[in-house]
Amino acid sequence: MSELTLIEVPQWQGSATPTARRLEQGAAALAGMIPAARHLKADVVTEAGIARRARHGVDRLDALVHNLQATRAALAKVPGGTTVTVGGDCAVDLAPIEAALARYGERLAVVWLDAHGDLNTPASSPSGAFHGMVLRSLLGEGPHGLRPLRTLAPRQVVLAGARALDPEERTFIDSSGIRHLTVAALADPTTPADAVAATGASAVYIHIDLDVLDPQHFDAVGTPEPNGLSPSGLTAAVRALGARFRIAGLALTEYEHAHDTAQPMLKQTIDDLLPALESGSGNAP
Repeated sequence: MSELTLIEVPQWQGSATPTARRLEQGAAALAGMIPAARHLKADVVTEAGIARRARHGVDRLDALVHNLQATRAALAKVPGGTTVTVGGDCAVDLAPIEAALARYGERLAVVWLDAHGDLNTPASSPSGAFHGMVLRSLLGEGPHGLRPLRTLAPRQVVLAGARALDPEERTFIDSSGIRHLTVAALADPTTPADAVAATGASAVYIHIDLDVLDPQHFDAVGTPEPNGLSPSGLTAAVRALGARFRIAGLALTEYEHAHDTAQPMLKQTIDDLLPALESGSGNAP
């Protein structure tokens, strides 16, 4: 894939799970599964950072602010083409989506494939973990230091596969008008593409938190939730998006690598996803 740039962001500080440090190895493992013309690694810090809610209601805010700047610096070196970001926790996707917005503006939609909404604020978050706030931050309601330079409008977001939502997140989804596709709706793999078409977008950024998968298929994540997608269901949805829209970028996040037995399945899933990037690279400009 000659035009593919891989951005590795081994950030773990946005997660609240006891095993969050495994995300560092998860990022490296994911990077090793993806062939790319260029491989850039963000110079993130590995220290824990300031303790929970010490600043602005966010765990380890100082480390996260540093890592955001480091990810922006890595993205600034990308000459063009399609970018795949591997994390790390979900918060690694703040800068890549910010960059996609700079390029596509209102023509961009984001499909957020995740078992969770990631729509909390520091005030509503039960944990103080920023990986549960990052999509809300991308919508313009982020903590100081973790606000994007450009923000999404709710109409640009398609939340897909979320099945573990906090009360504040449900209220926000209802009031904002964000499109929310249940796992049952994703039985038809064209549903996300139809939802993106309804936004009027010509390009789509695809965020994948691997906990969108059912833990019976893949459980090497910090917060597995039952009744999720199958690997084939995930790849079919992504391929349907690539068939109709330009792929502005893709992220794979929340892989807690720990000598798990699911690596062959994960590698096969990634191999099945990559053709969507090729087919989607030449669609709408």
